Amino acid sequence: MVETDSRKQVLNRLKRTEGQIRGVQKMIEEEKECMDVVTQLSAIRSSIDRVMGIIVANNLQNCFEDPDSDAQAQAQKLEKAIQMIIKK
Repeated sequence: MVETDSRKQVLNRLKRTEGQIRGVQKMIEEEKECMDVVTQLSAIRSSIDRVMGIIVANNLQNCFEDPDSDAQAQAQKLEKAIQMIIKK
């Protein structure tokens, strides 16, 4: 679960990213330079990576602040969060 402040931050970032994607679609339709399109796609990827980071950080924070009473279940939650971070 994402905290309210982080939720707003994530949603705002996703809305901005959505606008960037529409911009790239328009750039392609208008046959803009390849490097300009790639630059925008790189910015989109960075934005998505940031959203993922915020969500995973929130998850980790929740695991530490509100640990599962079952140590094995807690360890599994933490392992899942770690795998989300390092998965590429």
